[in-house]
Amino acid sequence: MPLPAPFDRLRLPVIASPLFIISVPDLVIAQCKAGIIGSFPALNARPSGVLDEWLHRITEELAAHNRDNPDRPAAPYAVNQIVHKSNNRLEEDMEVCAKWQVPMTITSLGAREDINQAVHAWGGIVMHDVINDRFARKAIEKGADGLIPVAAGAGGHAGVLSPFALMQEIRQWFDGLVALSGSIACGRSILAAQAMGADFAYIGSPWIATKEANAQQGYKDAIVAGKADDIVYSNLFTGVHGNYLRPSIVAAGLDPDNLPQSDPSKMNFGSGGNTEAKAWKDIWGSGQGIGAVDAVDSVADRVSKLEAEYDQARTELAAKARMALD
Repeated sequence: MPLPAPFDRLRLPVIASPLFIISVPDLVIAQCKAGIIGSFPALNARPSGVLDEWLHRITEELAAHNRDNPDRPAAPYAVNQIVHKSNNRLEEDMEVCAKWQVPMTITSLGAREDINQAVHAWGGIVMHDVINDRFARKAIEKGADGLIPVAAGAGGHAGVLSPFALMQEIRQWFDGLVALSGSIACGRSILAAQAMGADFAYIGSPWIATKEANAQQGYKDAIVAGKADDIVYSNLFTGVHGNYLRPSIVAAGLDPDNLPQSDPSKMNFGSGGNTEAKAWKDIWGSGQGIGAVDAVDSVADRVSKLEAEYDQARTELAAKARMALD
């Protein structure tokens, strides 16, 4: 579908997914200036008062960029809200986001009508991440504007369904905004996401291996060195199934091939100092697409590479289409 303003001015149809601990203002601002939607989890701003400072900085720096570069304005940004009962900051964080009129809100681990209505009241849009068609229908029924199907191979909390199956089922009934997530790490995959019916590619793990990311060097190097076989799917660390780098699990003294199951009822997404934060600090999340990441680059260089790959893929596809018609 045609993208609504201001999301129609993107350099690439890409949303950089919000990465717990990793996504900070430096990363988000660089992503937006490079022409893609940057995002971060509200819970990354700790303590809670820091969120106001972050949004102030992001708003001011992007506005300054737009004044200085009217021919290539920055993309808008998004804030991720964990809509789970253990997130005791949600109401406070939503008030701060209303103050700054955050353009896009990404909701996770629950869908609430009141949250969607609050975002709509200040003129923002809501994208809700889902792992199957049932959750997708519930999200739209409760007022979400768009969906983020989190398919097999996505980094962090991820589903197990093929992106082909998930997109096919969703597009049978929903014609709104969709951002597809799951192992997208190169320009060719962005085009493939569009071919499946997505409006955006939702990309996460490649941004870990960037100079602006708030990740220790060992984590960045592990992303560069890693392949799809290095990803382990488990619910041990947060109570929700997700994908993690095998070397970080081994470094924690655990056997990645024999991990116990966790009790989902004990998952915690509170305001700080919990096992969730420790898990993401010591056990590194990653998607299966990291084989496409071959260096720690700046965000600007990574976006330029994605754009070149995307343009080449489009050219090759157009040539194949012409050959088929001859």
